[in-house]
Amino acid sequence: MPDINHMTPDDFRRLGYQMVDRIADYWSTLQHQPGSVPVSSVVIPGEIYAKLPASAPEEGEAWDAILADLDRVVMPGITHWQHPSFFGYFSANNSGPSVLAELFSAGLGVQGMLWATSPAVTEVEMRVMDWLGRAIGLPEAFLFGETPLASSGGGVIQGTASEAALVAMVAARQRATQGGAAGPLVVYTSTQAHSSIAKSAAVAGIAHSTHDPERVRLIDVDNELAMRPDALAREMRADIAAGRVPLLVAATVGTTSTTAVDSIEAIAHELDRLNAPVRPWLHVDAAHAGAALVCPEFRWLSQGVERADSFCFNPHKWLLTNFDCDCFWTRDRAALVSAMSITPEYLRNAASSAGVIDYRDWQVPLGRRFRSLKLWFVLRHYGLEGLRAYIREHVRLAAAFEALVRADDRFEVVTRRTMNLVCIALRAAPGESLDHTNARTKALHRTLNASGTMLVTHTVLPNGRYVIRFAISGTYTREEHVVGAWNVVMRQADQLSA
Repeated sequence: MPDINHMTPDDFRRLGYQMVDRIADYWSTLQHQPGSVPVSSVVIPGEIYAKLPASAPEEGEAWDAILADLDRVVMPGITHWQHPSFFGYFSANNSGPSVLAELFSAGLGVQGMLWATSPAVTEVEMRVMDWLGRAIGLPEAFLFGETPLASSGGGVIQGTASEAALVAMVAARQRATQGGAAGPLVVYTSTQAHSSIAKSAAVAGIAHSTHDPERVRLIDVDNELAMRPDALAREMRADIAAGRVPLLVAATVGTTSTTAVDSIEAIAHELDRLNAPVRPWLHVDAAHAGAALVCPEFRWLSQGVERADSFCFNPHKWLLTNFDCDCFWTRDRAALVSAMSITPEYLRNAASSAGVIDYRDWQVPLGRRFRSLKLWFVLRHYGLEGLRAYIREHVRLAAAFEALVRADDRFEVVTRRTMNLVCIALRAAPGESLDHTNARTKALHRTLNASGTMLVTHTVLPNGRYVIRFAISGTYTREEHVVGAWNVVMRQADQLSA
């Protein structure tokens, strides 16, 4: 056999120690010397690309050279999402237990597409999804329970909430078709919903494009930026009268822009009243906010979830589990499996024929890695009480930040804070136009990120107001970082006004 230069177990052990040391040193720097690391990358477009050769090496390279290029090529182009002063978007949590589990999963290198290809991959995921489902207050109808094959529900780990939206849409179409629905299909969500809803409709062929108002209805919101159930009902009834089929309603618990919360209960009530051949599928997207449901005091967010058909959230956002990890539950798994299942001869096996859970029937791809291992490690390492303490501390820090903003009459907290996101803007001067106020807030936003001390992102509200979002949910974020960020905000505002 030719010498292919495979890494020996001893070499892997030696280099693995080095890599773990690098990661541990990186985390230590972020925790204890965050000021030494600018939060955002400062490279210009094409800079990293230009540092890499045009062709792959013909001969294998020394590991010292490969590791050196992590510092020379990679790190300058990294925006530090784990930095304690990263307040942009929603965070992408990670933690030691999660990363170690991901390492072990990669080391095993198993393919979990079928129960038969590695039973542990399937059955650990089934149990962990039940653990987490109960932890966030989902009804038993969404779980496998003690007789999984007799249950009508269950959970699966998708990559992202975008993938969850797509599989919900495909399942909804299957149920509607089997129920005899005929006519153009229509999806409904709020104007504040994540773009993945419209994109999923396009990918599934329900909409003709990602901007198809005839097939994806964006429903008006109220003063709290939540979907208006009355406006939803009006749109659905008009579509039925025109021969169209209301297929799916996507309710959002914690919108991306402002963490606004749609009323699942009120929306479900309108669906129940609708005179349609098949009740539209109700999907709940709680991508970020779902993590808060581990705390009983936040269960108001999901009131009425027992009337939904599917629910998802991303532990990779706010529950200490590294990307990617979206938890998706449905109480109508028959529709999902019926839509997704296809069995070529090369996948037939005795276990599947006898009746087991084959997760390849619950997702778009065939193959899947050992996705649940990191979630299993996180739940066992922190325990539910540890996770609750983590969520509660971020909410406390957000409330403290909100109080600091409200105490400065130059600023305004523009939207209601439901959890850990605070949306702020410079207050309009007497007689000042919205455009001018927005321009000043945009300038502040630019200077904050240019300072290198933090990263924040923005949104624009339906009334045209430009606001800066402070999402407080980093693994290492403490009160000193939040207070420090506010001090920078005040200082930069002073300079801009001067």
